Amino acid sequence: MYESYYGLTGKPFALSPDARFFYPSKSHKRAMSYLEYGVQSGEGFIVVTGEVGAGKTTLVQGLLSSLRTKPIITANIVSTQLEGVDLLQTVAGAFKVPYAGLSKTALLGNLERFLLEMSRTGKRALLVVDEVQNLSKSALEELRMLSNLQQDAKPLLQSFLVGQPEFREILKSADMLQLQQRVIAAYHLGPLDEADSRAYIEHRLAVTGWSGRPRFTNDAFAELFVQTGGVPRRINVFCDRLFLMGYLEELDEFGRDVVSLVADDMVAEFGAPQTNSASAVPRGDSLGADDSAMRQLDVLDALDRLTTQGIRLERYLLAAYRSVRELAQRWDSGGNSGSESASRGDGLKDAPERARPQSED
Repeated sequence: MYESYYGLTGKPFALSPDARFFYPSKSHKRAMSYLEYGVQSGEGFIVVTGEVGAGKTTLVQGLLSSLRTKPIITANIVSTQLEGVDLLQTVAGAFKVPYAGLSKTALLGNLERFLLEMSRTGKRALLVVDEVQNLSKSALEELRMLSNLQQDAKPLLQSFLVGQPEFREILKSADMLQLQQRVIAAYHLGPLDEADSRAYIEHRLAVTGWSGRPRFTNDAFAELFVQTGGVPRRINVFCDRLFLMGYLEELDEFGRDVVSLVADDMVAEFGAPQTNSASAVPRGDSLGADDSAMRQLDVLDALDRLTTQGIRLERYLLAAYRSVRELAQRWDSGGNSGSESASRGDGLKDAPERARPQSED
């Protein structure tokens, strides 16, 4: 909708992770360094945690994209509430190893033969487990046991564990000591600071061919940071809504007032999050740091889901409105009805107010 109006080649603020949009913020660079260190070491577990929407999946996709020319066979799984055998079957399926109808012993044998073959051909196997906090302890134990598979004192499988902050607490429990001892690096991915928030927005726009239209004022970027707390997914949701308003109002510049108006609309529709201050959330830190402040963004996931649903409905209604308006303009240009003001639907600035749901009610 707004992409063609602003001359963009694609959707800059889509919620789906896409390696093309990876922005190396200070925090993301450090997390990427940990991942790259893990790849070079070729052993143990690397743990990356972060709040909902912090950009963990995009970070991992950026890493996997950089490994395409390397002799590394990667598999990426998104975990649900898996038990031990379920986890082994999922790993086998991700590496395209036969598992259907096999006993656990036979399944482990197939996995080991696959990993040995990779090693013999000069390749390595890398497993990425996303949403790892959802795994049962029996599934985590199976991951640990897979890390024991070796040839010539070299591990056959390396794993990256990516998840939300509660996984840090799981690792600290007494029955996870053996797994914790195999973690060679751990990093918590915090929100962006104000400078990186601005650069993140400009980067995503540049990927889709942004030529400087619409223009952002400095105070617009400052207000965007306040409203989103520097959380990448919230930035995407908010900016998508901002560009939609800009399209409807035919704006060539976004200032603080426009950003505030979008924020007011979203709060009226879905309610305010409990916090919008990035300063309350710790940056990247070690595994043993105090996690109490990290819980303050838990509300964001629910807000993002509600916002996405609302935007889908609003896009449908606004697209219908814009189509009718353009049809009326073509009809008028053919000389079939009256004045220029009629062809513009009694004034462009007033029309979107009638098209938008009336949140004041």
